[in-house]
Amino acid sequence: MLADRSYMRPGYPQQGTSMLTWMVCALIAAFVLQLATSSWDLFPLERLLVLTPAGLRHGRVWTLLTYVLMHGGILHLLFNCLSLYLIGRELIGPLGSVRFLGLSLSAALLGALFWFACHFNQGGLVLLGASGIVAGLFVVFACLFPEQDVTFLAFYVLPITVKPKLLAWILLGVELVGFLFGELPRGGFDQGIAHSAHLGGMLAGWLFYRFFYARNGLDLATSFAWPAWLRRRPKRTAVTTPKSRLELHQQASLRSEVDRILDKINSHGFGALTDQEKRLLDEAKDLLSRR
Repeated sequence: MLADRSYMRPGYPQQGTSMLTWMVCALIAAFVLQLATSSWDLFPLERLLVLTPAGLRHGRVWTLLTYVLMHGGILHLLFNCLSLYLIGRELIGPLGSVRFLGLSLSAALLGALFWFACHFNQGGLVLLGASGIVAGLFVVFACLFPEQDVTFLAFYVLPITVKPKLLAWILLGVELVGFLFGELPRGGFDQGIAHSAHLGGMLAGWLFYRFFYARNGLDLATSFAWPAWLRRRPKRTAVTTPKSRLELHQQASLRSEVDRILDKINSHGFGALTDQEKRLLDEAKDLLSRR
């Protein structure tokens, strides 16, 4: 229903970027502390916060989340911070700060659990970096804006424009190949990339969209459908008086116009709407919520 969509609610945040800013600043500050304490024997911050199979087996459960604060170098940090900002600024509006933070923590946690499940009996391995969060956020972005053109620089030189849904499938294929043939024991081309953590983050993003976002009837979502043999039979309702032809025609016309505006939001974002289209959505929300 139109009134249930997040951007039709009075509290819909249009410019909420504070949580995103705090997250990026936290990654930068943690990296500075990581460098400053790298040579300290009494307080090795990186050793306390990164995720290792042995550390988790010995009860360092906090490392399931704190590993995202540590990075393997300045380029690793810059890539994750830039990706987090570019994707996050598109999501924090429709999701809100609380859901955005919850999605990020879920992607970090599920990525850590996937990685640990693959390497629980191996020593000397370390997981660090926020790449799993970035992967999860991108999956949600691709689900919300599948047809919105995205331009990025391949190898930081060649500009390429592609739709998010296609890019998400390509990313999934690359991560699966890297996981099966590189990260798994005796992999043929292991590059030290935690593909399992990326896959866990992507799964968290899809689960968030499918069951916590789309399931609630929010923005451009398809509701979950149980198998036919598990569905409850609909209850019989009392027969109501038919509406007049004029009223039915007006309601159908209104719904058609609302569908056009929602398609525009899907393709170009909420900011592309004119003032008249925004007013029409407000009026339609009030009208349809009473029916």
